[in-house]
Formats: sequence, structure tokens, C-alpha cells
Amino acid sequence: MKKHDVRRLLLGLAAASCLVLPWAAQAQDWPMKQPIKLVAVFPPGGSVDQVARLLAPALQQELGQSFIVENKGGASGSIGAAAVASAPPDGYTFAVVFDTHAVNPSLIPNLPFDTKKDLSTVIVVGTSPMVLATHAGSEFKTFADVVAAARTPKGASYGSIGSGSLGHLAMALLGRNGSLNFTHIPYKGGGPLMNDAVAGHVPLSIGSVFVTKPHIDSKRLRPLAVTTSKRAADLPDVPTIAEAGFTGFEAPAWWAVLAPAKTPAPIVARMNEAINKIMKNPELAKRLDTQGIDVMGGTPQAGQAFIERQMDIWAKVVKDNNIKPD
Repeated sequence: MKKHDVRRLLLGLAAASCLVLPWAAQAQDWPMKQPIKLVAVFPPGGSVDQVARLLAPALQQELGQSFIVENKGGASGSIGAAAVASAPPDGYTFAVVFDTHAVNPSLIPNLPFDTKKDLSTVIVVGTSPMVLATHAGSEFKTFADVVAAARTPKGASYGSIGSGSLGHLAMALLGRNGSLNFTHIPYKGGGPLMNDAVAGHVPLSIGSVFVTKPHIDSKRLRPLAVTTSKRAADLPDVPTIAEAGFTGFEAPAWWAVLAPAKTPAPIVARMNEAINKIMKNPELAKRLDTQGIDVMGGTPQAGQAFIERQMDIWAKVVKDNNIKPD
């Protein structure tokens, strides 16, 4: 190699090290520099906000640094996710996202970030079944009754929290795979959906355990089936859709913590370790359970693989059913 080539190579390596060293130094100092921000990508009051606010104080105690929850809702969580994707990758900004995160790339045109390349998974916090339910006076006594109705020309109508929501996509997938005739009635969130469901204004509703169970407990809604491959611990007598003859059907709601893509691996690993640890705390585990969340945890790599699988599954459903956002 000629002298000027060696010199050019050495200069290139020096420049590269200058770019790497600040992040390496920050990884060593983390998390002592400043408070850590958890961006909840939905407004206050929903499950994403509550998950963030459950994690924050426990992480603060575990890592010895202040945690601040900032709500940045809008566009099915994509506005908050975009803000985190463009944040400095220094370990002081993370996103808490919902299952819509895996749907948005195929549903929202011109998303301002690349979901796979601009964000990396720290951990999948947990999953939750969705519940297909009907009002107490309904003609639907079992899930088999729903299937029978959906096989007639009239079909069966159901409400979800909105077009492109996971509930909507799950029912579209079920309808397509089972040759069932469902009519979708979109609502603007869980509150309006539940109001009409308990009043009998919509024959069926699909929503998370968190939003549905209070009305099941009050006997105003009757649960018919859950969307996960295993029965819900909170609803052990309610069969899964898979049990009812739709083998392999699974559509879980889920929550995850993400970081800007270039966040140093040691920081991601330490944050992952901290969240795995605090979720084993009986008090926090119980509080997550009251929201109907089954703790998942695991490695960043396992979490990334899970989310990318979800992206692939729902992209096909969106395309096959020509689903559009609200």
C-alpha cells in the first residue's frame, strides 16, 4: 500500500473514531447525565400512557435517574414514534408504543420514518388478548352463534376502536380466512365503542381486556371469544378463536419500549435488563395484570423479531382487505 493510501486510511479511521467515541463515552456514563424521557405515543388515560407511568417510577428506582413521561399522541402513535426516531441516540429518549406501531407502515402513507431502520426494540413489555363481546340481551350466546350469522348473506356487524385498529384487522383476517361476512363499524376510541356496545347499539364489539372487562364484570357485556392462542388468565372460561375451529388464529394486543436506532448497544442492553428486572417485581407485575397484560420481556433481538413478524402479518391483512385509515 502506498504512503498516501495509508495516510488516507489512517485519517478515515481517526475520523470514524471521533464519531464513535462520544457515543461510547455516553454509554459509559449512562444514565447519569440527565433525566430520561419515556414518550407515550398515545394521549393520557389510555393503556400506553398507563404502561409508561407504571414503568417510570420503577425504572427510576432501579437506575437511579429521573424518568419523565411525555405524551405525544396522534396518527395511531406514529407522531410520537417519529419524534423518538429523530431524537439523539444517547439513551435519554425512548418510546412506549402499542400494537398499532406494526400496522402503521402499511396503513399510513408517507410515514416520516422507517419503522425497521430508524427505531430499535428495547423490549416487548407484554401482550394482551382482545375480546369479542356482545351486549347482555344479545341473540349471540356463543362464538359459534357469531360464526353461523357470519355465514349468512346478512352477516354480522361489529364495532372496533377505529379503522386500521388491531381489532379491525383481526376481524378482517378472521373473515377472510374463514369465509365469514362481517361488517365493520369504526368508533373513535374505546369509550364510545363500549358505550354503544353495552347499550346494544352495535351487535358485537372487539377491544382489549383492559377496555372490555369492567363491562363483563358488571354483566352488561357477554364475552364470546379471545384473540390470543391461549385463554386469558382474567377470563379463563372464555374460549379462544383458535379453539373454535380456526386453528392457528392469533391476534394479540402488545406494548413495547423502543429507542432511536443508533442508540449504543450497551445502553439498550442495560435498559432491557432493567425493564426485565422490574417486571419481576410482584407489585408491578400485579398492576400490569390488572390491565390484562401478560408480561413478555426477553431480549431486544427477540422483541425486534416479534415486532417485525407483526408488521408482516398485518401488512398482508391491510393489503388484502384494502383497509384505509380513519
